[in-house]
Amino acid sequence: MSGPFAEAAEDEDLALVVTIAEGCADRLDKALARSVPEEASLSRTRLMKMIAEGAVWRGGVALTDPKIKVEEGEVITLMLDPPASVDTLAEEIPLVVVYEDDHLIVVDKPVGMVVHPAPGTPSGTLVNALLAHCGDTLSGIGGERRPGIVHRIDKDTSGLLVVAKSDKAHHGLAAQFERHTVNRRYLALVHAVPNAADPRLRGIKGVSFETGGIIKIATLLARHKTDRQRQAVVWHDGRHAVTRVRVLESFADQAALVECWLETGRTHQIRVHMAHAGHGLLGDQTYGGKRKLSPKALSAQGADLGNSFPRQALHAATLGFSHPVTEDWLEFTSPLPEDMDTLLHALRQPPE
Repeated sequence: MSGPFAEAAEDEDLALVVTIAEGCADRLDKALARSVPEEASLSRTRLMKMIAEGAVWRGGVALTDPKIKVEEGEVITLMLDPPASVDTLAEEIPLVVVYEDDHLIVVDKPVGMVVHPAPGTPSGTLVNALLAHCGDTLSGIGGERRPGIVHRIDKDTSGLLVVAKSDKAHHGLAAQFERHTVNRRYLALVHAVPNAADPRLRGIKGVSFETGGIIKIATLLARHKTDRQRQAVVWHDGRHAVTRVRVLESFADQAALVECWLETGRTHQIRVHMAHAGHGLLGDQTYGGKRKLSPKALSAQGADLGNSFPRQALHAATLGFSHPVTEDWLEFTSPLPEDMDTLLHALRQPPE
């Protein structure tokens, strides 16, 4: 094995091992775009550049032709660039720390906080806060401006996130996310009540039903063709996405509290899948549609709060994973934030 990446191949911290996912057999560039875990933050453009630079290997041989055929189950190694120095300024922003040791930290992210800096939000992010809290102990392999970040939740979604403080922890956590062994459960308030007996729901492509009243939504997801800030359900050239849903409480057929758990973790996955099933989240300005709760079926306060809720009613309530160093199983829960709790109590009130 020779070339500019031969020495890097000996360093596990710079290697990302990807197994071509089921149904993703295709030319190399397309197969990688669908199979590389989203947490790796590798765009198709960057993947093409890596192929051209000889940084993508199969069986110890660099693959430099993006059109070469690869099969599902094949193991591809991507050689990552060493992490750039982080020039993001640390900011003393209060954090709710649920757990912390030398290898990782679990935080309860509030509504309104962006996870990492972007052109529109260069400061005030979780990364800014973590740099102040953890100093230079955060894992660097997330790359510039994303130290320690192995998964994300939306700005207006609250709840639990785990962040790596060592490269070993980063690799171990990323591998669990890729294998879908992390327990991520969300609480959401949605329009109407998902019901397995509903013929409309049974007729939606990608929706199936499992024992215990569990609804399974399995589709491909990709960027919307005309709105690049949105995701859309597709049936070709997308990323495999699976969400399971269980109704916990219903409110006069107008709304429901549901638990959603992720087999995969795609951008906006729960929001897109629930909208696809016809049960968009309350307050979701992007995917929720124009449905309104009826003040005749609910209390006036419940209908008013539900119809004016200023964000998607979604909370990352449970996070469980195997500690990447000690291998102990860790699981954490977060109570509903005040705004969702207030809305839930209002929905429970009987109509006047």
